[in-house]
Amino acid sequence: GFCYRMSINVFVPKFRTDEILDEIKICLDKGWSGMGFKTIEFEEKWKEFTSLQNAHFLQSNTVGLHLALHTFKKMYGWQDGDEVITTPLTFVSTNHAILYEKLKPVFADVDEYLCLSPKSIEKRITSKTKAVMFVGMGGNAGRLKAVSRICKENNLKLILDAAHMAGTKTKNIFDGAGYTTPHVGWEADVSVFSFQAVKNLPTADSGMICFKDKECDKLVRQLSWLGIDKDTFSRTSDDGKYKWKYDVPNVGFKYHGNSIMASIGLVQLKYLNEDNKKRREIATLYSELLKDVDWFKPITISHHTYQSAQHLYQGLVTNGKRDELINELTDNEIYPGVHYIDNTNYPMYDYAKGTCPKAHKYNEQLITLPIHLKMNSYDCERVVEIIKRG
Repeated sequence: GFCYRMSINVFVPKFRTDEILDEIKICLDKGWSGMGFKTIEFEEKWKEFTSLQNAHFLQSNTVGLHLALHTFKKMYGWQDGDEVITTPLTFVSTNHAILYEKLKPVFADVDEYLCLSPKSIEKRITSKTKAVMFVGMGGNAGRLKAVSRICKENNLKLILDAAHMAGTKTKNIFDGAGYTTPHVGWEADVSVFSFQAVKNLPTADSGMICFKDKECDKLVRQLSWLGIDKDTFSRTSDDGKYKWKYDVPNVGFKYHGNSIMASIGLVQLKYLNEDNKKRREIATLYSELLKDVDWFKPITISHHTYQSAQHLYQGLVTNGKRDELINELTDNEIYPGVHYIDNTNYPMYDYAKGTCPKAHKYNEQLITLPIHLKMNSYDCERVVEIIKRG
């Protein structure tokens, strides 16, 4: 008989539509859809969820990375041309943010986790190095603790691009009273999360910046609102009178988040642990089904130290036929991804071409298999069946 097959996409976000619309309705009924109100509530809930001390809601992860560098440059007197050690294996926004501030991206190589290699970082440190930009690829934290140690020893700021890490947790940290599982981010001077449309905590687009230092948090709140010292919500007093006076001590940007996105985020956050557990179950099933395919090597997750949010399920196609496999999957209405192209292939970063051989090699072999909450075991089996034909 005729069997209708649904296509399987690499990402399909899951929204709790009715619950989200109820939350958004509160904003619309109140007549407050901009910054403040729900953005403040989401910041508080995010701090509660992560145990990070500061959190500021923004338009995106990208603007957060830019603000992290801009804030540090301003606070610590960094100069144009100062260096930030970063990865070539990331979405371009990570490295574009460094260029926005007229700083120089210095590319270090990756390890088997697709995250920055501590040894490679150490070789790249010079008198001009000011920071390390660490990307938690696919939700994985790699050797983040070792990188954090290197940054402390060399007086460098650690910026965590945690776009994929909403829900990544550290396992078995002893807090004096008992074992806890704190959220990733405590290792860094600033962590920037993404709630973009296909992330583990999807809105339409937004992000969160979490500084360790309260003074940086205070400054970034001004910088994300054009440098103005009081946002519109805090200028509306309890007695309903609008306090129109404010000062503009800094040239800032219009990067703040709004209450509509925060409303979506508040609902999604309630289900994040549960959703990430399902993603890890899909990943475990993939690994089980693929264990006999000797030319497909799943990317190692640093299980012993961290529990990954499992934003991606990535593997290396080691038989030289990655592109053919992608075509074969696509012909069968299965749409994988590639995360990411080695950034030194792009003209603004090609000065570093050839400096990161491992990243370049992985760039030719990487594939991201579909992983999302609407998938079932049959979908995983169908994907693997096509892979095994290769």
